[in-house]
Amino acid sequence: MSEDFTPRPRRSAAQPSQPLQTPPPRPPRVARRIGIVAGLVALLALSTVLGFSIFKHETPLQILGDAFIPSPQQVFGRSQLRVLVVGLDYDYTDNDLPFSAQARSDVIWAVNLDLVNKRIFELSVPRDMVATMPDGSQAKINQAQADGGVAEAEQVISHWLGIPGFDRYVILRINATRELIDDIGGVTVDVENSDPKDKSPINYDDNWGHLHIHLKTGIQHLDGAQAVGYMRYRHDWCGDPCRIRRQQEVLHALAAKLERDKFNTILHAGQLVKTMLANVQTNFSKAELISLAHYYIGIKPSQIVAHQVPYVANVYLPGYGDSIVPDKNARRRLVESMLIAPPSPAPTADPATLAAIAPSTLRVDVENGSGIDGAAADLARILKAEGYRIGKVGNSASYHDNSVVRAHSATAFAGDKVASGLPKAMRNALVVEAPAAGSTSDVTVVLGRDDGLAVHDLPKPGAHPSPSP
Repeated sequence: MSEDFTPRPRRSAAQPSQPLQTPPPRPPRVARRIGIVAGLVALLALSTVLGFSIFKHETPLQILGDAFIPSPQQVFGRSQLRVLVVGLDYDYTDNDLPFSAQARSDVIWAVNLDLVNKRIFELSVPRDMVATMPDGSQAKINQAQADGGVAEAEQVISHWLGIPGFDRYVILRINATRELIDDIGGVTVDVENSDPKDKSPINYDDNWGHLHIHLKTGIQHLDGAQAVGYMRYRHDWCGDPCRIRRQQEVLHALAAKLERDKFNTILHAGQLVKTMLANVQTNFSKAELISLAHYYIGIKPSQIVAHQVPYVANVYLPGYGDSIVPDKNARRRLVESMLIAPPSPAPTADPATLAAIAPSTLRVDVENGSGIDGAAADLARILKAEGYRIGKVGNSASYHDNSVVRAHSATAFAGDKVASGLPKAMRNALVVEAPAAGSTSDVTVVLGRDDGLAVHDLPKPGAHPSPSP
């Protein structure tokens, strides 16, 4: 696959997205687009089950029990399922009416549903990445949706990632996120700028793009419009990568509230289903969604692994503007570990077995994947105080949303032992067996963003902190 930077002229859509309303002709002007965060497939499945329960006047558990729902492995005949999740951007007519004809994909997620270990892997692809189109030219990867609809988007994105293809797709519109959040009474989010140390409010107005953001930083409760505005904001030094981070943060808050407040979810089931049906297009069947809902209801945050493909350079593509070039090595590693062959989770050890492992027998490397300066050094000091021998302390090769504990040691349950010594805020870190040829350490702890914030705010043990990686 060639990845030189020869742009191609814009062309009309061969398979345009279904329009909300066909726009009248209007003079050329800079397009202002509305962003959307993609919803988890499990959320769509949950809404389907709740819909059946409302229709039959039974509880979801009764529906599930009556139907004897088969497992996803039985339904799909495979151990994992790759799903393309796309959020469409909108434009506006001169009469201020939204339309999505020839809409670009504003959000691109390659999702892998692990149907054996009940995990969800979500790899975000920044929309400004340079990609090769079917005619051999280069454009931003989100142009594929505008040119040829979901069929071309699947072709271009799977080729760009280096995977055989996607098994299913989910396309969402802007209203899905805003209305879902309003339906469940809002979400609680730790609002911040791209630099966590910057505590100034976020204030931004774009009348043509219908984007008005006026939020104080810190933990607060957001309604649907505020949450979507926070997810769409990208006018800081970090740009699209931080926008993706905000999208993931709000999405996880939404999923956590649905799981935590099941009674409230059931009370609003009818409206949730109505919202999803009005704003979602998918080739999942109802039977498939019911099976996935039964399987993924109750999933823990530690079972959702989210990352984004990093970039190494900026380029200018005539006709498309500023674009970014992917880190090919990091992309390959993320695709392998998330979409093709995710590492198997380590078996769980009982407390007595963990107590028998002396911390001094384990050497631990700490990698900072949080983007928070000094977080890895802070965690290394905490683990050293627990008695572990500290190896390398530095930055991870890519950004991580979730913390991961990778066990390389021949000592059984070495990863679980280190995980048990982590600060309370990190106890949901995913523990995986990850043999590393030539590694001099027994365990590698990769610190994710949310945990990085928590660790960085803890009191610092000792009087002489180590240099911050």
